[in-house]
Amino acid sequence: MSSPNVPNAPAAPHRAASQHRWLVVAAGALALALGLHGAIAQPADYHAFADARAWFGLPNAANVLSNAAFALIGGWGLWRLSAPFGTAADRGRRRAWYCFSGALLCTAFGSALYHGAPGNALLVLDRLPIAWACAALLCAFLSERVNPRWAGLPALATALAAATAAVAWWWISEQRGQGDLRPYLYVQFLPMLLVPVALALKLPPITSTALGNRTWWWVLGLYASAKLMEFADQAVFDALGLISGHTLKHLLAAAAALCLVRSSVRAQLR
Repeated sequence: MSSPNVPNAPAAPHRAASQHRWLVVAAGALALALGLHGAIAQPADYHAFADARAWFGLPNAANVLSNAAFALIGGWGLWRLSAPFGTAADRGRRRAWYCFSGALLCTAFGSALYHGAPGNALLVLDRLPIAWACAALLCAFLSERVNPRWAGLPALATALAAATAAVAWWWISEQRGQGDLRPYLYVQFLPMLLVPVALALKLPPITSTALGNRTWWWVLGLYASAKLMEFADQAVFDALGLISGHTLKHLLAAAAALCLVRSSVRAQLR
């Protein structure tokens, strides 16, 4: 008879392996779809943001200053996650969240510089830390739901290197006059695909410090709202006047980051 505390224990490893395969299938399907689509060029009007108002001599002030939220959250995360609490294993598993917080801090500076003078010359400084944040976030999630080794140095280093290469691909192709955003889009949207797939599969946490499903659903909702605001930049500015869609995108994305960093710190303290 099976133990009442671990029902159907012998079947659990097989069931988990089957669920993990679906994550691989989803990641492969996204790569295949982008590959079949062909090169995705950056829109010609990409740098034309709705709110170009200057405040006290600072151009595009709202889009620049709204990045302060990323700096505050990233800095706070680095401070809290560097504290020596939890077991040695827990501290190892939170390595990915530490990298995520560092990427947020870099995003704040990179995005502020870019929005101060929008153009391809500075856009790489904006996209690179965003790609790092997406890579670190995915490693953190997989370390909590698939295998703790995803938070290890080899996996993190590989993910960050791949994210860097994705931005470099866009930059080099852009310089050649045939810009291709597909690798960057893959890095950016892969976590937003695999997280809901894993949650839909009811993939259980495998560590005591894993973030709860509710947190992840909140993050997905906030990030989806941020992307909608990005696409509706001008429409939101025309409707509200005081704030543009792109500025709201920054604030909503920062709110999603706050959910993740705050929850990861609280999980470590449990």
